[in-house]
Amino acid sequence: MAVSAPMSTTGSGKAEGNVAAILLAEDDESVRTFVTRALTHRGHNVVAVHDGNAAIRALEAQTFDLMLTDIIMPGLDGLALAETAGRINPKMTVLMMTGFATARDRATQNGATGAVSEIITKPFSLKQICNAVDAALAGAKPAA
Repeated sequence: MAVSAPMSTTGSGKAEGNVAAILLAEDDESVRTFVTRALTHRGHNVVAVHDGNAAIRALEAQTFDLMLTDIIMPGLDGLALAETAGRINPKMTVLMMTGFATARDRATQNGATGAVSEIITKPFSLKQICNAVDAALAGAKPAA
């Protein structure tokens, strides 16, 4: 399932204005729908996929400014996805989400935080996810 809208880009591949091309990889349909709606309402162009393998196909087909991925997904998990995404588009910002402390710990221990702007804890509010995305796109840490 993908949701996307037309986007005008500059020569750098970056969307004009405050609009960003965002790839969302999340296996939970309700979370995927919630986040897609929130970010689309914020004016971003969102492509939403249900797993890491679909995310890789999207990354090979389009350039994104930011990828927001769940850590725990069937098939290719968020850690492997972030590593592969970094080879495909090294300039892309990566945010991770998880509801599991063990997944957060594993990401931190594996050094994923070097390539990842932030790990967002589920459940999160609309404001939290939008602030985290905005901060990551601006190259800053989000306010608590």
